[in-house]
Amino acid sequence: MSNLGFGLMRLPRKGLMTDIGQTCTMVDMFLEAGFTYFDTALVYVGSEDATRKALVRRHPRASFTIATKLYAPIAPTEAAARKQIRTSLKRMGTDYIDYYLLHSIMSGNRSKYDRMGLWDYARQLKREGTIRHWGFSYHDGPELLDELLTLHPDAEFVQLQINYADWESPTVHARANYEIARAHGKQIVIMEPVKGGKLAHPPTEVARILAAANPDASPASWAIRFAASLDGVLAVLSGMSDIGQMADNLSSMRDFKPLDAAERATIRQAQAALGASGIIQCTGCGYCTAGCPQKIPIPAVFSAMNEQLGNGRREHARTLYARAASTGNPASSCIACGRCEAACPQHLSIIDLLARCAETLE
Repeated sequence: MSNLGFGLMRLPRKGLMTDIGQTCTMVDMFLEAGFTYFDTALVYVGSEDATRKALVRRHPRASFTIATKLYAPIAPTEAAARKQIRTSLKRMGTDYIDYYLLHSIMSGNRSKYDRMGLWDYARQLKREGTIRHWGFSYHDGPELLDELLTLHPDAEFVQLQINYADWESPTVHARANYEIARAHGKQIVIMEPVKGGKLAHPPTEVARILAAANPDASPASWAIRFAASLDGVLAVLSGMSDIGQMADNLSSMRDFKPLDAAERATIRQAQAALGASGIIQCTGCGYCTAGCPQKIPIPAVFSAMNEQLGNGRREHARTLYARAASTGNPASSCIACGRCEAACPQHLSIIDLLARCAETLE
């Protein structure tokens, strides 16, 4: 059985709140299928609280594993960074964490983790028994990853963005980072296997290629199985947002079979078609919006633009764009401050892309 992980970043909503009832059902389905890995983070709004309500209070602690994360960029001091795990433990109602990660490391924030001594802090937490295993999640190139794993050979696992769309990406470096991690003998937790839902609803030509190869398999199942077919994978995280998505993932992963040669050829065709579509490679994580002084709903703007770029649905794209702009400000209000680009794990040229969206959709 491949180890499917339940990513708790994009939980179902009921208005502005997490739908705890639906989340409970999804948690039960996941555990009943034999899977145990749950992934959350301090910075996923409402997620750790939902983990307590839907999982920790309702199931024996030994029946599941929890991963959560320390995010240095939001900590003004070293003491504040070190306090994050206490907040996480209290929110989730547990006295230990199975997998603890230094979160979203890249060249722009790496020095803060170093300066605050957080690598040694993770080791200390493991010695104390507060955490069982430690590692880090990563959003940069293979050179820095190799350096970090050389400096910290006792890191037990690495969380990497890997999906078939990003496998040869010159900005995400999925294949190169995977190969570096494996060369260091590390287990890998895969995040964004469906690229924030983009591969669950791919451009029209990609969907056609996948359906021709297997009309009974969902696009999302192709993406999940691509990631799960790699060697050395501890868990493939799927950020499931409703019961239907949970059921779909379980149907393809409960009796997991790696991609065969014909299926790998289909993925190569899909990769080629996806590259030709020119869609914006945004995963909808929302990190870009937190510091935007203009309150532009950047992921929603890009999602609307992708309806034009991926599917040629210009009028629908404009309708979605108008709806997105009504929740904040339009793309044309961008003042090019660059805060979004500094926060983007995908390293997108957001300023230029917003200008393009404004020109096309306003």
